[in-house]
Amino acid sequence: MTETTYEVNISRYFDAAPELVYRAFTDPEQLAQWFGPLMFVVPIDTVDVDVRPGGHWKLTMVGKDNPEWRAPINATFTEVVENQLIVGYETAESIPGIEDGTQMSLSIEFIPEGDGTRLELRQGPFPEQMREMSELGWSQSFYKLDALLATPAHFRNTPAEDAS
Repeated sequence: MTETTYEVNISRYFDAAPELVYRAFTDPEQLAQWFGPLMFVVPIDTVDVDVRPGGHWKLTMVGKDNPEWRAPINATFTEVVENQLIVGYETAESIPGIEDGTQMSLSIEFIPEGDGTRLELRQGPFPEQMREMSELGWSQSFYKLDALLATPAHFRNTPAEDAS
């Protein structure tokens, strides 16, 4: 009997221009500040981003309470349109509930909406228990991303952004 799989679909509004939201996904220093559920950190020295088709997104989430608990993310990009779209996949390796070698797709659209950005994320396939963990992880990550985007550039740990 084949296990039913699910896709995560998240639509989220950010009160920031698409260029700023996109940069938060592609700048290693920003990515390290917001990526991962609340009980994880992403050390900057684990982040490597090459934003182009054939490029990658590599980082490691480390448990705050247990630094031995590490969750590497290693995605390959298949399509990139600056400030608009990131598409890629991750191949499962040692992920509980997912057979090694399973490809999980990821699509992130950055859509202008008013003065902000409508982010449309799709990821999967997942077994049901992984779908819930993925939805929770993205939701908590986006909570941190909201806070980062709301922080004036001169207070961030990243290079100053154009004030214009």
